Amino acid sequence: MLQETTLEKIRALAEPILTDMRFELVDLEFKREGGSWILRFFIDKEGGITLDDCANFSREIDVALEVEDVIPSAYRLEVSSPGLDRPLKKAQDFHRFIGERVKIKMHDQIDPDNRGHMRKTFFGELLGLEAGLVRLRQSDKRGGVVELALEGIEKAHLDPEL
Repeated sequence: MLQETTLEKIRALAEPILTDMRFELVDLEFKREGGSWILRFFIDKEGGITLDDCANFSREIDVALEVEDVIPSAYRLEVSSPGLDRPLKKAQDFHRFIGERVKIKMHDQIDPDNRGHMRKTFFGELLGLEAGLVRLRQSDKRGGVVELALEGIEKAHLDPEL
């Protein structure tokens, strides 16, 4: 798929820049919106990302993308923080955000506490990741701790209480 190959090239181009700047790539999107292509980087760092951080990375990656000519068509470049509801995508995210409130959506319905209640969505305090299982103290009426297979997670993100 052409778009996947393009994303891989962009990611490979961005990684050394991110490493030098001590930033983390949280997510990367390249998609059509409103008739035009958008290349969107979501970056983070310990302590949070600032507007200046986004601007500095934007300048660096823009030059690299121009020099390497990775994207043959016109596009708009956007760089931002992942926001308060930051997605959790990598195993290390499930270690870094222990103690935070999260929302996890599974690919398939499961019955984690063997009570015959199938569901896909879980809310609660992240307790960590061990042996491929994400541990979560549920904050809904069910309560208790559940273990969710990391490979079965469709989406996970921080769920700040506002």
